Amino acid sequence: MNTPRISRREFVIGAAAAAGVALVPHVSGIAAQPKNTATDQVALGKTGMKLSRLGIGTGTVSGSVQRGIGHEKFNDMIRYAYEKGITYIDTSDTYQTHPWVREAIKGIPREKLYIQSKMLNRAGFGTMGGFGNTGAKEESPLETLDRFRKELGVDYIDTVLIHCQIAANWDESSKKLQDGLEEAKQKKIIRAHGVSCHSIAALKKAAAMNWVDVNLVRINPQGVNIDTVDQAVFATSKESDVPAVVEQLKIMRKNGHGIIGMKLIGQGELKNIEDRKKSLTWAMQSDIVDAVVIGMKSREEIDEAIMHINNAFAI
Repeated sequence: MNTPRISRREFVIGAAAAAGVALVPHVSGIAAQPKNTATDQVALGKTGMKLSRLGIGTGTVSGSVQRGIGHEKFNDMIRYAYEKGITYIDTSDTYQTHPWVREAIKGIPREKLYIQSKMLNRAGFGTMGGFGNTGAKEESPLETLDRFRKELGVDYIDTVLIHCQIAANWDESSKKLQDGLEEAKQKKIIRAHGVSCHSIAALKKAAAMNWVDVNLVRINPQGVNIDTVDQAVFATSKESDVPAVVEQLKIMRKNGHGIIGMKLIGQGELKNIEDRKKSLTWAMQSDIVDAVVIGMKSREEIDEAIMHINNAFAI
């Protein structure tokens, strides 16, 4: 009895089917690209920089959550995130985590990381929300950045943002700070500058400004702890505020701004895993941000965030 001969292509297809593997055909001779993942290196607007799509935040409840786990667990978390492919670390002067980050990144090549920090606009912020009245001596922006770099143990910082702006005219009160950050950018002390906002009015101003390279925007589909029309630091937001934020994100994208989403799990208030899944799936499938940052405190939370983002792209 003669055994029918099969081609190599037929053999490969049959073997793949038996293994449950879906083959994606080549198109015009170009191999199909793999699906997007949480740890892809993505472009940040028109800054020319890349960072991992998922970043690890160190500022949950002003950094108290991350500091509360202790140095050993914090170091382990940052190292684990890096091993998983997360290269974006988000910090701030107000989080008091600069020295913590310095210790955690020892031995990691600086050029492999995207580090973002933030600086208060004391002239416009005053004592609102308990910030800006720390008793620290007044520093020039360049002096502050020198301090940041020493605290972080780095020669440069990828992005420095003006932190937590609320007023519609925040650009006027922060002119000195803007000029200082631009000077630092020209001197290559930082690679880009931008702003994080805490009201729709401030967000509208940021979206329209050429000075803004990067926006850090509070967003989730449930409307928990996102920007709202009320110009107060801890104003209660709601789901109806989401379309107004998304509208400004679209303007930012049109203007070539880098966009990073924060508060994806509502500063920890989205306790249900299905709510967290919904938020991350919505952010990824809506294509409204370049990257996202989540304040985390354990390996398990890192794994969960990666899983939800990867699953969002697999749908």
